[in-house]
Amino acid sequence: MGCCVSTSSRSSCSNRSHSEAASPSCFCGQKRTKRTFSDHVIALQHLPSVPNRIFTNGKSRTSCIFTQQGRKGINQDAMIVWEDFMPEDVTFCGVFDGHGPHGHLVARKVRDALPLKLLSSMHSHQSRQNGSGRTCFKGNSKKSDCGDSEKDGSAEDRLNSLWREAFMKSYKAMDKQLRSHPNLDCFCSGSTAVTIVKQGSNLFMGYIGDSRAIMGSKDSNDSMVAIQLTVDLKPDLPREAERIKRCKGRVFALQDEPEVPRVWLPFDDAPGLAMARAFGDFCLKEYGVISIPEFSHRVLTERDQFIVLASDGVWDVLSNEEVVDIVSSAPSRSSAARILVDSAAREWKLKYPTSKMDDCAVVCLFLDGKMDSESDYEEQGFSSATLQSNHSGNAVESDDGQKSEPSLQRNFTVRSAEESDSYGRLPPEFEGNVDMVSGEDQNWSGLEGVTRVNSLVQLPRFSEERPNP
Repeated sequence: MGCCVSTSSRSSCSNRSHSEAASPSCFCGQKRTKRTFSDHVIALQHLPSVPNRIFTNGKSRTSCIFTQQGRKGINQDAMIVWEDFMPEDVTFCGVFDGHGPHGHLVARKVRDALPLKLLSSMHSHQSRQNGSGRTCFKGNSKKSDCGDSEKDGSAEDRLNSLWREAFMKSYKAMDKQLRSHPNLDCFCSGSTAVTIVKQGSNLFMGYIGDSRAIMGSKDSNDSMVAIQLTVDLKPDLPREAERIKRCKGRVFALQDEPEVPRVWLPFDDAPGLAMARAFGDFCLKEYGVISIPEFSHRVLTERDQFIVLASDGVWDVLSNEEVVDIVSSAPSRSSAARILVDSAAREWKLKYPTSKMDDCAVVCLFLDGKMDSESDYEEQGFSSATLQSNHSGNAVESDDGQKSEPSLQRNFTVRSAEESDSYGRLPPEFEGNVDMVSGEDQNWSGLEGVTRVNSLVQLPRFSEERPNP
C-alpha cells in the first residue's frame, strides 16, 4: 500500500471520529484542501524570512541555539532549528562544522540547502505515491487509529524506511551540488553534519563527521543520564579505516598528536582530515572519505527530556554527562545553549591553554515543547556585541556494517601539547597569496584556512608526478 505525506495543518484520518483529536504527527494520504507540499517548497526562496526557522543565536518555541567563534579565525560552524519543518509536529535540527579554506561557506551552504533537499525528497515520494492508496504514519509509538491494528508494525517500518531513503538521497544530492558548485571550491574544504528530524515521538537521525548528538533522559531513579545518539565517525573506527585503506587512502596519527587519527592521500602527507565522512573534501573522495550518512531511528519516551547537538569544539573538552548536567541545571532553558558554550570555552582555557580554542555551536531541543518566558536577549545575558559578532558568522550566502558503540569520552581532536612552529606557517607555494582570503573575510588569515588543528593539517601539493589512483 502506498503512502504520502499530507501537508494540511489540520489533517485527520478518514475513520477517526469528529470528536477525537487528530494525532499531531499523523501523515495521511487524503485529499488536501490547504497548501500542497510543492507550494511549501516553492515558498522557501527567502529562507531568512521563513517562520519558525532560526539559524543565529537565539531561541524558538522549543529550542535555543548558540555559537561562538574560536581562536582560529572566522566561525566555521553553522546551526539550524526549523520548527514546522513539515506540518503535523515535525522539527528539523542540525549542526554543521566546516573545515578548510572555505569551510565556513560549505557549512552555511549545507545548513541552507540540506533541509530543502529533505523536503524535496518527501515531496517526490508523495508525488510517486499519490493516488496509489494511502497509509497513515504516526509520529508516536502508540497504536494507530488510521488502519487495521495488525498493520501498525508495517506502517512504522515504512515510516522508518521513508525517512532513511530521504536522508540518504538528500545527503547524496547535497554532496553532488557542492561538487558542481560554480562559486565554491570544496576540493580541500568540507563540513560535518549531524541532523535530526523529530516527528511526534519518533526521532530520525542522519550524520557524517564528528559532530555529535546526545540526549538527556531520566532513569528509574529520576536522575538525569546522558544517552549518546550518534557515533563520532573517526578514521580509526574499524569499518571506516577498512574502507579508507581499501580505497588506497592512508590512516595514521602524527607523532605529536597520537590521539588524532587522520586521513591522508596515498601519495602525499596531506590533507590529514580528522574524520572519515564529510561533505566536500573531494581531494579524498576517491580514497575512502564518503558523504553517505549513518541513519538511525529512536522512539522517544516521557523520560526523555532534551537533545543536544554540538560541534566537536564542545565534545573536545566536555563529556556527555557534563553536557547533560550543564543543560539540565541552566537557570533558564533559553540560556542553556549559551551557558554550555561558555562552559566549553572555560574548559578550553583550563585543559588546553596552549591550543587555539575551536569554534563551538550548540542546539538544545526540549522534548516537552516548553520554553521559559524571557522576552529578550538582555534578560538572558546576550549582549548586542555578542549577537552582532555571531550573526555575522552565520550570514546567509549570496551564492546560489558494524558500528562502534557510542562512548562517553571526549573527542580528542585537539593538541594536548604546544603546537609546533611547523603548523604556524603556510606552505611556500601559498605564501603571499592574498587571493586565498576573500574580501569579506580579511580578518581570517590564510593560516586558519589551511591549518585547522581539529580538521586538516595542510592542503595537498599536486604535481606532475602524481600517480594515477
